[in-house]
Amino acid sequence: MSYDIYLPAYSIGADVYKEINRICLPFGKSAAVIGGRRGMAAVKDKITDAAAGGIEILDWLWYGGEASYENVERLKNESAVMSADMLFAAGGGKAIDTAKALAEVTGKPVFTFPTIASNCAACTSVSIMYNPDGSFLKPFFFKKPPTHAFIDSEVIAKSPARYMWAGMGDTYAKYFESSVSSRGERVPHYIALGTANASMCYEPIMEYGAKAFADQQAGENSYELEQAVLAIIVSTAVASILLTTDKVIDYNTGLAHAIFYALTSYPHIESNHLHGEVVAYGVLVLLLVDGNEADFERVFSFNRSVGLPTKLADIEMDAGELQRLVRAAAAMKDIEHNPYAITEQMLEKAFLELEKRNMNL
Repeated sequence: MSYDIYLPAYSIGADVYKEINRICLPFGKSAAVIGGRRGMAAVKDKITDAAAGGIEILDWLWYGGEASYENVERLKNESAVMSADMLFAAGGGKAIDTAKALAEVTGKPVFTFPTIASNCAACTSVSIMYNPDGSFLKPFFFKKPPTHAFIDSEVIAKSPARYMWAGMGDTYAKYFESSVSSRGERVPHYIALGTANASMCYEPIMEYGAKAFADQQAGENSYELEQAVLAIIVSTAVASILLTTDKVIDYNTGLAHAIFYALTSYPHIESNHLHGEVVAYGVLVLLLVDGNEADFERVFSFNRSVGLPTKLADIEMDAGELQRLVRAAAAMKDIEHNPYAITEQMLEKAFLELEKRNMNL
């Protein structure tokens, strides 16, 4: 089998926007910015000043509030998009995913400017697409990631800390889910490389995450914050690109996400909690099911240190819902590719054990 791998190009630091003209001018002299309202407001002056004299910003366009094909189609017909040589994507995951999908259908290069550190959208070669009502539709895979990501750590340091807080949970989940799902298999090089790279989604969060979160809460840029941001945005993207080279999710998901998706049937989860926050709780269940006591203790301690969930009450659930939750999680496709069958009995035992560990503190 022949295949191609394209990995992200990125810049990180407090002054990376100064490189916009140097990096982007080979692709044209005009850009349309697609983004979220708060995200675009956070970077508008910095991008405008940096691009002055080189790239003309034709317009700043709101992405539409949902990463949907309907918004992509609407944006495709905007005069600024039709005239622009390239697209700039500014904001969070859904805004960036919308702009990436727009770039794919228009054939224009896209450059990303993440303003929060909650996920790897700025560097990965997939957009997670939703229906207009906000319900999940499907992943939209591309051959290549964005042309370049400009990760301004100063902008991210000033953003709401809860996004990086949740993003850390989703990031270290990549390591455990890929490691478990590929265990004992003779996998292609790109899957092995993706799994090995996923350790960079775990170790930096354990080492730098607590300090990074405290610094962001204080609005301070720091070395620790940059390391956490790189793990969330870059390391996770590299792992995901490699693990989904075949356009299947077998090695890119697992029990932690199965638990998250099972919990989304409860309206308060979607309204009151962030994706990575809930996935962080699911990782603890995964580690108990897997019998990985050493990593369980490490992650449990980390979650407690930063306030990520460690018990049902932290996500507004109680033991009375456990049977329904266990049945739903056991039925998720995310756990189909696993080195052993995950049964409802195993899940219930792990959930109850996690509750017991919290009571014994």
